[in-house]
Amino acid sequence: MSIQRRKVAIIGVGRVGSHVASCLVTRSLVDDLVLIDTDTQKVQSHCQDLADATAFLDHNMQLECGSYDDISDADIVVLAASGPIFKENRLEELDSNIEVVDEIASQLSRVGFNGVIISITNPCDVVAQYLSTKVSAPVIGTGTLLDSARFRSALSRELHMSPKDIQAYSLGEHGDSQVLAFSAISIMGKPLTEWQQECVGHFEHVDFVKIEKEVIGAGWDIVMGKGATEFGIGSVTAELIDAIYRDSGRILPCSTLLKGEYGQEGVYASIPCVIGHMGVRDTMPITLSAHEQNQFVKSCDIMRHYFQQIS
Repeated sequence: MSIQRRKVAIIGVGRVGSHVASCLVTRSLVDDLVLIDTDTQKVQSHCQDLADATAFLDHNMQLECGSYDDISDADIVVLAASGPIFKENRLEELDSNIEVVDEIASQLSRVGFNGVIISITNPCDVVAQYLSTKVSAPVIGTGTLLDSARFRSALSRELHMSPKDIQAYSLGEHGDSQVLAFSAISIMGKPLTEWQQECVGHFEHVDFVKIEKEVIGAGWDIVMGKGATEFGIGSVTAELIDAIYRDSGRILPCSTLLKGEYGQEGVYASIPCVIGHMGVRDTMPITLSAHEQNQFVKSCDIMRHYFQQIS
């Protein structure tokens, strides 16, 4: 009897990739974890450090400082490699990161990888779309999954409620043009607008302008303070991997190729996606206000422009 083991590879184990690895280990979401990085000393140190952490887990896990030849049979590859980080705009990272992605795509094709690729590398949506044209495996971008978590957290602080009971989505670009769908906020399944009508005086204090500024600027605030985001993206990527392995059908906002949603085609952007064992099983567009719809179109146009520059 053969027992299938869950095998994930992380390409690029800097501050983002290493925290994805840490989340996968501490949550026991994988059986075999392969780390790949051009900095061999760093990747070996991460493997040793993570191996120490597994001593306290009930789950027996295999960690490996590997190469591309070791991941042809992996279920999921996480792309977290990048060039220099620019502190003004994620789109400024495009040129340097495309060179990195070209080499990785070539190696993945060479070894015949045919699992799911989760792309984190910025600019997330453009890189994910570019990578999807270079490999045969399905590619899903983490996109606004982290931004949506920030959105829910910001609302929870304003409303003094658990973020688990709040449904709120950021759509479009993982970047400055993202669209916070304020018109679609719901609490325990009921639209916020209905709560405002039924509970007069309780929800009127919510400062949407403040929340929008906080969510969109959160990533840059963190980068300016400590050089990179790492904990949040590690956590949401682990959540996405868990949903894929469980074939859970969870609805998560991720970056995928649009095929007519919101009138947009041929561009990667984040919308609510149904997650299955091969990545995006389906999409679940939510109703937007006219203003939000216009913002979404503009966001897609920005990403389409940058993708055309490299395609």
